[in-house]
Amino acid sequence: MPRTSRKRSTLANRAIVATAALLLGGGGLVAVNVYASAGEGDANRSAPRTQNVRQSMSTIDCPDVATQDQLANVPEAARSEVDRNLALIDSQITEAYKRFADEKAQIERDPGFADNAVLNPLKDKRTATLERIALSIGRVAERPQGLEGLAPCTLRAGGTAPGQGGQNGGQGGQGQNGGQPGQDGGQDGGRPGQDGGQGDGQNGEQDGGQDGGQDGGQDGGQDGDGQTGGGQAGNGPEASDFVDITTVRPNVQKVRTARGGSKGTFTTDCGVNAAGKFNSDNVIVAPGVSNGAHHMHDYVGNQANDAFATDDSLAAGATSCRNQGDKSTYYWPVLRLQNGQDEDDANVDGGGKEGNVGEIQTPSQVTLTFAGSPKSKVTAMPRFLRIITGDAKAFTNGDANANASWSCTGFENRQLKDKYPICPEGSQVVRTFKFQSCWDGQNADSANHRTHVAFADRNGRCQNGFKAIPQLQQRVVYDIPPGPGFALDSFPEQLHKPITDHGDFINVFDDNLMKKVVSCVNGGRTCR
Repeated sequence: MPRTSRKRSTLANRAIVATAALLLGGGGLVAVNVYASAGEGDANRSAPRTQNVRQSMSTIDCPDVATQDQLANVPEAARSEVDRNLALIDSQITEAYKRFADEKAQIERDPGFADNAVLNPLKDKRTATLERIALSIGRVAERPQGLEGLAPCTLRAGGTAPGQGGQNGGQGGQGQNGGQPGQDGGQDGGRPGQDGGQGDGQNGEQDGGQDGGQDGGQDGGQDGDGQTGGGQAGNGPEASDFVDITTVRPNVQKVRTARGGSKGTFTTDCGVNAAGKFNSDNVIVAPGVSNGAHHMHDYVGNQANDAFATDDSLAAGATSCRNQGDKSTYYWPVLRLQNGQDEDDANVDGGGKEGNVGEIQTPSQVTLTFAGSPKSKVTAMPRFLRIITGDAKAFTNGDANANASWSCTGFENRQLKDKYPICPEGSQVVRTFKFQSCWDGQNADSANHRTHVAFADRNGRCQNGFKAIPQLQQRVVYDIPPGPGFALDSFPEQLHKPITDHGDFINVFDDNLMKKVVSCVNGGRTCR
C-alpha cells in the first residue's frame, strides 16, 4: 500500500478555508463555520453555526464477537486462525456498511430492503465465519457453544445508544467483557466501571462535568444552506459530536499518593510521526491481516510495525525514540482535518475507500510518560507486553471500555469522552490515553487482548492479585483551526464518533532501560 503523504496545515491555509461541511449519513448535511484566520485576531468571532438538514443517520450494529465469554480463553494452538476469522468478520461488517451506504435511499423508501440486501447476506457470512471459529477451537479444546447467536446484526439510528431504536427492535452490540477492575481511579479518580467492567470515568470524568457541556457547545438550529465538501464520506461526524470546551465544568479529580506509593515518572521522546508512518493494520488485534484496522494509524517508536511484525522483527526494528533502548511501538487512529483536501490514501483501503477522508494532521506534540501507582511500588513490564486501551467499536458496543479523553490546552481539567472539543482561539486539541496499570503477572497478551491487564480501582489499587506496572500516559496535541472541522479515523460503521478513540502499545524496552523506568518511578524521580 502506498505511504500516505503528510500535509501540514498552515496559518495561510486557515485564512483560505473558512468553512467545512460534515456529511451526515442519511443524506443530511451540516454546514459549519469552522475557523477564521489565526492572523485575523477576531476575538468577537461568533460561535460556530450549524444546520442539521436531515437527522436520519444510521449504522450497522453487530455483537462484537471478539469480546464474548466463549472466546475469553482461546487455546494458543487455535489463536492465529481465530484472529484471522475475527478480522474477516470486521471486513464483512465494513463491506455491508458500504452496501448500506450505497443503498440508503432505497432502504429509507423500503425498510425491508435492508434485510434482503444487507442484513441477511451479512448474517450468512457471519454464521459461516463463526462456525469456522468454533471448529478451529474444537480441534484442540472444548468447542464453544452459542457463537451462532452472534450472527444477526441490525440497523439503528446513528444517534441512539446500543439497544435503543434500531430496525426490528435492534439489539445493541455486546460490550467488552473481561471483568477488569474499575477505571483508572489511581491517577485521576475516575468512577469505577459498571458490573465490574472497565470503568468509563477515565480522567475523573463525572456525569455532571461531561453532560454539563454537551448541549452548550454548538448553537445548532442556525439557518443556512448545507454545503458539500470535506465531510467524512457520508458516515459522520455530526454537529452533536462537538462541544465548546468552555461550557464543560471541571471534572478531573486525583487520588493522593499514599505512603508506599510511587511518585516518579519516566518520559520517553519518540517524536510526532513527522516521517509519516501510517498503515491500516493492527498487529495486536489482527496479526497477519493487511488492513485489519480498516482505518489509518499514526505510529511513533518502532518503525517495523505492520500486520506481519513479530516479536523478533520488532526487537530488530529501528525506532524513532531518542533513547534507542526504547523500541516500543505506540499507535493510535490518525486525526484528519475536514477541509476538502484529499490525502494520498483517498482511494486506498483504510483510507477513502472506508470513509476515512481529509487531511491527516501531524501532532504538534506527543508526550509518552510512564507513571507510578498511588498505593504501591511498580514492577517491570514484561517485554512484548501488549496493551489496548479504549474501544474502536465503542459506538456500537457501548462505553464499557471507552477510555480516551478529549480536551484543549488550558482546559485539561475538563475532559470529554464522547464529544470532540471545540477549543477557543489559541488553544490546541488534546487527546489523552491512560493505559491499564495492573498486570496479571504472567501473560504478555490474552485472547481478547484485555484480561491480562486491568485498571486500578477508584482508590488506585490493583485487584485480584494483579501487580502494579508503570502506567503509560499518552498525550497527543494538535495545532488545528478552532471549530468542529476534524475527526478521527474509525471503522465505517462507527461513524467517526470520538468515543471510539483508542491507543495501542507493545513494550519493546530493553531490560536495562525498563529497570531504569522502574527505579525512577519507585524512587520518586523525574527521568528521561
